[in-house]
Amino acid sequence: MSELRSPVTITVLTGFPTLLGSLDTEGMIRVALDKRLATLRIVNLRDYTGDRHRSIDDRPFGGGPGMVLKVEPVVRALEALPPPRGERRVALMSPKGRILRQEFLEECARGTDLVLVCGRYKAVDERVRDYVDEEISLGDYVISGGELAAMVIIDGIVRMIPGVLGDLDSALGDSFSSGILDCGYYTRPEIFREKSTPEVLLSGHHKEIRKWRRKEALLRTLKRRPGLLENAALSEEEKRLLKDHGWSR
Repeated sequence: MSELRSPVTITVLTGFPTLLGSLDTEGMIRVALDKRLATLRIVNLRDYTGDRHRSIDDRPFGGGPGMVLKVEPVVRALEALPPPRGERRVALMSPKGRILRQEFLEECARGTDLVLVCGRYKAVDERVRDYVDEEISLGDYVISGGELAAMVIIDGIVRMIPGVLGDLDSALGDSFSSGILDCGYYTRPEIFREKSTPEVLLSGHHKEIRKWRRKEALLRTLKRRPGLLENAALSEEEKRLLKDHGWSR
């Protein structure tokens, strides 16, 4: 993360800009903008329509239910963007895209000029795909539009920019950043309704705490998301630990 090109530039193309209206006023995104570590631009697709109703959707050719996001306002908006400072990456928010991964967020946090195109309605005109580099999905489900997905991506990116979080190591230790799920954490009170904090966390022995946390993270991953272990960097000792708990590789 040390090779950061600042600021990170993010542009969102949407027909419903008010859905993203609070992005620049709250939380980590506001911190990133205030520190000029990121810039955020919300582009209203309705500003790039050619009719008096500012329509961005129409009925699908061939009939059928639902409406289709038109190709013209999307392409016009993309072509009206200022030239990128470096590499530009255009992503369409779509349930047909590849599943969002932490690696994508970390790559973008290094300085990519990112453009997020928010899909809407029944579908997006297929010709839009000629103007994007990739399609991103949050998962195997459908929501009303790409705005919520864009907000998730923006939040995930800015928290990886050095200087946004008070402690970047906190983000780097999150689930998926290390390839596995993170361990559990405890804070005061030490005992809550007869449920105690593990003694090792109160010991002050940092080496033993790190060892415990790594073990807990591995076992949690084995229980909840065992597929992640296939690509995880594991020591021989860690492999033996997992095999003792039923892991087969």
